[in-house]
Amino acid sequence: MRRLISFLLFTLAFSGCAKNERNPLDAAISGEHRDAKNVARDVYRHPGETLSFFGITPDKQVLEILPGGGWYTEILAPYLMDNGLLAVASFGPDHPVEYLREIHNRLIEKFDGNPEIYGKVQIGAFHGEGYLDDFTDAGFDMVLTFRNTHNWISRGGVEDIYRSFYRVLKPGGVLGVVQHRAEAGSNAEETAEKGYVPESYMIELLEGIGFELVDKAEINANPKDTKDYPEGVWTLPPSYELGDKDRAKYAAIGESDRMTMKFVKLQE
Repeated sequence: MRRLISFLLFTLAFSGCAKNERNPLDAAISGEHRDAKNVARDVYRHPGETLSFFGITPDKQVLEILPGGGWYTEILAPYLMDNGLLAVASFGPDHPVEYLREIHNRLIEKFDGNPEIYGKVQIGAFHGEGYLDDFTDAGFDMVLTFRNTHNWISRGGVEDIYRSFYRVLKPGGVLGVVQHRAEAGSNAEETAEKGYVPESYMIELLEGIGFELVDKAEINANPKDTKDYPEGVWTLPPSYELGDKDRAKYAAIGESDRMTMKFVKLQE
């Protein structure tokens, strides 16, 4: 009987320890350093599922493209801190557009305000004579871009930008893309003005550069998104470009319908 009781106590103790051991990615997502407004958007952005789909591990060398206010950076920085590397390609302090400089400067303030979390993050400029000039060729295991492609289509340079991603990735490296998704068969140049891009356009563009589509997922899909709003995707949360007009309606829709695709750089 004593042996049985001892065994049961050991089993319970072991089970309790196992429950207290968190996956490192889950620990980064639930970190107290994260902004509460960012945490509230996890329900739409599914960071754990998305990063796991891309195949991230704590030892990866990762480049995040245009992190903006650092929504994903809040998760990636502590996750990669000990065994990997996080670099970010931001707008830079010398960008000719003032509000883009301000976005960059606020990001740097965020980093400087919490060196324990962000002290090891490497920072480089997205723009240069080309793109990603601050980053070496074949230096990264993974490049991640979240909801950026519509801007590059609208403003020009999308092909050169994705070629720069190809350049800085190691052979076999992963390109993870999340993007507001347009209706199938639509014109990318037209839909990009509203923030959306067709999946077929993304696949054709990237495979033409030399990437191979490995997989795509519906992690960030939203069938409620009708994609026909007065101010495009920015009508929806979190932007709410119409202010209080029909706010409850758009809040009920939630954030946009998004494609989530994993590409690899073909072996050279």
